[in-house]
Amino acid sequence: MIDTHTHLYFPDYKDESPDVIERGLASGVSHFILPNVNEESLLEVKKLHAKYPDATYMAIGLHPTDINDDNEEFIEKIDLELSKGGFVAIGETGIDLHWETNNLNQQKVVFRKQLELAEKYRLPVIIHSRDAREETLEVLREVKLTVPLVFHSFTGTPEDVKRIREEFDPWFGINGVVTYKNAPELREALKEIGLDRIVLETDAPFLTPVPHRGERNESAYLVHVRDKIAEVLEKDPKEIEAITDANARKIFGI
Repeated sequence: MIDTHTHLYFPDYKDESPDVIERGLASGVSHFILPNVNEESLLEVKKLHAKYPDATYMAIGLHPTDINDDNEEFIEKIDLELSKGGFVAIGETGIDLHWETNNLNQQKVVFRKQLELAEKYRLPVIIHSRDAREETLEVLREVKLTVPLVFHSFTGTPEDVKRIREEFDPWFGINGVVTYKNAPELREALKEIGLDRIVLETDAPFLTPVPHRGERNESAYLVHVRDKIAEVLEKDPKEIEAITDANARKIFGI
């Protein structure tokens, strides 16, 4: 399995990052994509990648809830880092109107600049879109990308999938939310998405799947996401694993 979105470098793990990597590997996770969220976390991503260069991949971006007055300087740093190589995606980036409601225009500007970098360096984009579907689509429409898009932590309905696909043909990152009792519409959305457009993720340390809900999440729990998708789509878990792995390899060039 490939965990296409995990933050195992977060302070939540303190000095345990090597341990959670090892547990992930033991559970069947072969690769971990590590998106940073801001300038400070970029250093931690690099440190963990240096310890596990064959199992981890780095993505670089600025999360919408981490936008501040130094945005321009960090965007320039992202450009510089990308020019050196070593990253498989831009992100995570996007628009968040759940936690941040007073800086929409600023979020749009920062998102747009990162999309332009994705096009410049021919890299896929890991999109964070929370309570901001139409605003996110508006910016995507303006930039007219030709690179792959991944709607990370997708929790929408079948109608949301149809709306997005009216203009784009992205992949959808599915995580532990799919195992929650209060997410029946997401499980229905899996059928609308189709297995050929799904990638697995944990978003660790967040969104821990059942039966570990309430605990800190980690990549070793990805197996529960895979198994729930298999149950909903009435497929063998190994088929889910094989197809979602192929999707991830295609998107990120792994």
